[in-house]
Amino acid sequence: MKRIAFLVIAAAAVAGFIASSTPASGHADGETAPISGITIPPGYRDWKLISVAHEAGNNNDIRAILGNDTAITAYREEKLPFPDGTIIARLAWKYVPSEENNKVFGRSQSFVPGPPTNVQFMVKDSTKYAATGGWGFAHFKDGKPGDATFMKTCFPCHEKAKASDLVFTHYAP
Repeated sequence: MKRIAFLVIAAAAVAGFIASSTPASGHADGETAPISGITIPPGYRDWKLISVAHEAGNNNDIRAILGNDTAITAYREEKLPFPDGTIIARLAWKYVPSEENNKVFGRSQSFVPGPPTNVQFMVKDSTKYAATGGWGFAHFKDGKPGDATFMKTCFPCHEKAKASDLVFTHYAP
């Protein structure tokens, strides 16, 4: 029950933060990610919410997963593989306790987005990215693309999710 409450509060906080904040860890400044050549898509912050997540371990962050219209349609229609033109964005923040919310709840239980960590994109183009399962991967921190060495880790990790077309996130309607 505590986990559900945490996820509901985190989802509401992330959705509110997305709607009201400046870009997290990136802006459309034209810099491209190595290997894939992907730039930060203009207007990605206005895309629809696919899901939210909390990652523990080394990442220890909260994430909002957004999708362009092609991605949202594919998720809603449960269409696999995802069609070309699908773009999925993952925005991540460290999470911090909300003292304001905790005062209302009478105990420490609420967390909200803290400092942004990065933004990542998956772009489906089965021809251009045939060597990586049809997906191009991009990682940006403070609007700057991740280096080629870091980017080479994306496909091997996502390849483990072959049954879901290399996508980890499930749609949370």
